[in-house]
Amino acid sequence: MSNITPQPGILDITLYQGGAAHVPGVANAIKLSSNENPFGPSEAAKEAFRKASYHLHRYPSSDHAALREAIGEVHGLDPERILCGNGSDEIIAFLCQAYAGPGDEVIHTEHGFGMYRISAMANGATPVEVRERERVTDVDAILAACTPATKLVFIANPNNPTGTMIGEGEIARLADGLPDHVLLVLDGAYAEYVEGYDGGAALVEARQNVVMTRTFSKLYGLGGLRIGWGYGPAHVMNVLARVRGPFNLSSAALAAAEAAIRDTDWAEKCREGNTRWRGWLAEALAEHGVPSDTSLANFILARFASQAEAEACDEHLKAEGLIVRRVAGYNLPNCLRITIGDEASCRRVAHAVGQFMATAR
Repeated sequence: MSNITPQPGILDITLYQGGAAHVPGVANAIKLSSNENPFGPSEAAKEAFRKASYHLHRYPSSDHAALREAIGEVHGLDPERILCGNGSDEIIAFLCQAYAGPGDEVIHTEHGFGMYRISAMANGATPVEVRERERVTDVDAILAACTPATKLVFIANPNNPTGTMIGEGEIARLADGLPDHVLLVLDGAYAEYVEGYDGGAALVEARQNVVMTRTFSKLYGLGGLRIGWGYGPAHVMNVLARVRGPFNLSSAALAAAEAAIRDTDWAEKCREGNTRWRGWLAEALAEHGVPSDTSLANFILARFASQAEAEACDEHLKAEGLIVRRVAGYNLPNCLRITIGDEASCRRVAHAVGQFMATAR
């Protein structure tokens, strides 16, 4: 028998479950389970990706300078304090690797993104789940949960899978109230969907205890290339740079991301399309007796009367060739998360939910 064993905590991790992509026996199913941009990446990003194919025998840039410069220009940030990763998930992993270990605690909210817990446990730290207030981040509950062992606090704003968010005043109150040994991480994977919201950038500039993360996987339609980035105080980004691998992003990903973030017209078109159909779908579901909180992301969290009803609706949707996301693993067993698709997808899913509800109650 082998005596080879992993580090403590690794085998306690529940594997992350991504959104389903196929339904057995159903061809051409519509995938609304992973919060992907139904319009895809911009033509500029696709052209940059194609051109990069001619240089695949060369190692990519190790400092990501061109992409960091582009991000800095578009968002008005200091490129020297931007760190790029293999999706924002990798930035989250870097933060836990650098700042949390055995004996430390990492706070996340009860309906928070699953990778906070996984990354904490992968580094031997203890994840601490804090309640939300009716599916909204509760600043007072987070502050009350802090202990001398707390090292990181993760909140997604807007949050996944609830779609809710707290205002900048509440975020500032949280940052001000944290003990001085705690780092606040603002996950802005869906920040681009909120008109006029900087994802916490101003807060990062004003304080030494706040980091924000962002992604190209949602609004920019580059989920298949895995590109994310983080922005924070110089002392934090210097630490993260020391644990980042030198070639963690491919040359094709870097080129596509740079073109994508500079194509602000396409980003605005995608944002407007999402806003329009998110509102339409929420109203359509409500008319069928399925409520949802006001979402500020690119999905809706549809609430049903029970877990059994939510699962039955999911089965009905599958039979209709529609794939949505069950979120019992996020402590929301009576809910289904539905990505905002294009017009045809939104109309189809609303019709199918209406069919189900007409016979369910």
